[in-house]
Amino acid sequence: MLGSEIISWLVFQRPVTILDCTVGYGGHAEMLLERSDPGTKLIGLDQDSQAVAFSQERLVRFGKRVVLRKGNYRDLKHHLADMGISKVEGVLFDFGVSSPQLDDPGRGFSFQQDGPLDMRMDQTTGLTAAALVNSVREDELADIIFHHGEERYSRRIARAIVREREHRPIETTGALASVIAGAVPSAYRHGRIHCATRTFQALRIAVNHELESLEPALRDAASVLAPGGRICAISFHSLEDRIVKHTLRSLARGDGACLSLLTKKPLLPSAQECRMNPRARSAKLRVAERVSGGMAL
Repeated sequence: MLGSEIISWLVFQRPVTILDCTVGYGGHAEMLLERSDPGTKLIGLDQDSQAVAFSQERLVRFGKRVVLRKGNYRDLKHHLADMGISKVEGVLFDFGVSSPQLDDPGRGFSFQQDGPLDMRMDQTTGLTAAALVNSVREDELADIIFHHGEERYSRRIARAIVREREHRPIETTGALASVIAGAVPSAYRHGRIHCATRTFQALRIAVNHELESLEPALRDAASVLAPGGRICAISFHSLEDRIVKHTLRSLARGDGACLSLLTKKPLLPSAQECRMNPRARSAKLRVAERVSGGMAL
């Protein structure tokens, strides 16, 4: 998503090092490597083993220009230090869920097809969404749905989940979506977006501890950015974008790093991209540049 915009900000006319903190299935990485100076190297991180394996195959033609690692972006400084890298010229964050993850019913991110209620980006660790919905107290569950999903019917949905799990565990995406549909008013059930969308978002965020990782990761990215280097951050909902906006603004005021905001307002996908990929409609891109200690590139 926003591929041409990412290229315009992160392709430099000399060899650089780019850190793709959410390499996913390699779409952005491939574009950047194709258009960058042949000496440019890309380091890709992702906590999803399947995504890393896929990207390894996709990017194999670039040889030693690419290093991919299974890891969370909150540990980016550790991974760079482990490779002996102190500074990079570009950092890319593409938050949210990739299309292959959404389209795989076995991952449990979507209610479009029935599957196990998992939702973990890293399927080797942590609680699944099923474990969460079947164990936490009703008030805690309502708070998760309200704060992470901005769902107005959070308390009704939490109450319905607790009642359902008293009879049988909620273990699939279809079962959860059905409980949610039965808890909300009819008009809401037939609204513009599916009535389960916000609850599924909230559970995914909670399972993967997404929001609490954003600000520390952005600050760490700024600290490893070379003078003139740029951070590009793509978010997909207001909670993410709010954290990105406030963190970059704080850093631009000299709070930990000297950044210059290159996008006063977030950049949005073109109408053509939205037609080709409806999932791009909610994407927002913010860009900042490191200005201390040297001239911009």
